Amino acid sequence: MKKTIWLLIDNRAGSAGQLRGVAQALDSKRYEIIEKKIEYTCLAKLPNFLKGASLLGVNKIKSSDISYQFPDLVLSGSRRTAPVARWIKKQSDGKTKLLQLMRIQNFEAKDFDLVVVPEHDRRPQHPENFMFITGSPHRVTEKAMAEAKAKWESSFAHLPRPFTTVIIGGAIKGKPFSLENAKRLADEIKKIHAQTGGSILITDSKRTGEKAETFIMNELKGIPAYTYLWGEKKENPIMGFWACGDRILVTGDSVSMSCESCGSGKPVLIFTGEKWLTPKHLRFVQSLFDDGYAIACDAPDALDFKPQKRLDPAMFVAEAINQLFN
Repeated sequence: MKKTIWLLIDNRAGSAGQLRGVAQALDSKRYEIIEKKIEYTCLAKLPNFLKGASLLGVNKIKSSDISYQFPDLVLSGSRRTAPVARWIKKQSDGKTKLLQLMRIQNFEAKDFDLVVVPEHDRRPQHPENFMFITGSPHRVTEKAMAEAKAKWESSFAHLPRPFTTVIIGGAIKGKPFSLENAKRLADEIKKIHAQTGGSILITDSKRTGEKAETFIMNELKGIPAYTYLWGEKKENPIMGFWACGDRILVTGDSVSMSCESCGSGKPVLIFTGEKWLTPKHLRFVQSLFDDGYAIACDAPDALDFKPQKRLDPAMFVAEAINQLFN
């Protein structure tokens, strides 16, 4: 009989992607995956130690029903879904197992069977139920890449090869994506194009900011490109960008974007800028360099880089879930 797993999906796209990446890595013959949408009220902003194991801050009208037929396992991927997961375990009289994908406070962690934490978030002391992985789970698998290539390659066929995929993040924790760093990034893109020719497949995010986006795109005029910029009303080609790109240049501010890029199996060049990334971000980026998944975009041999392997943290989490039921 299949084990039932609930994914607690809230409004954090990065967390949702991680949960779905893990679900995708699980054996469909062994597990039944059910997504449970979680919507919030203004009380969701309260700290978790006040909410406890409760639904305080959950909009019960707009959220999926989670009040009966509790699953064998709940996967939680954000701070706000942790109290919900703990409430489900309490309602199931402790029968439901819990797995959290991100660091949470120790008072919460004791209720979870496993807490999966990125290596760059490791601290000197941690509970025994913590498991550490490089990066974060994602959905960029070899199968997903093959499907995306078949779907998208005709859309880029009019552009000259090779393709350099460019994925731009932006502001983090009160640190804006400055015009100085926008200029540095544009210079790196132009330098790559000068050496390789071809085209760029470029996308950005809401965090990039209008000024930085405009500056970069003005700097790149004249380079053949397929663009998907923030706010454009067309289908998101990001999977096609990963699948069809010959190399990927990604900014190191986003753990999810960097991990997804490293999951593509393509050469990944990471831009870190100046006085921008936090120490935690820099530790994360360095872990990708150390493990052979990526290289700094300004390294002398960046264009000769070939990854040693694909980054696939979801497989490690899937195996850990198998062990929970063994």
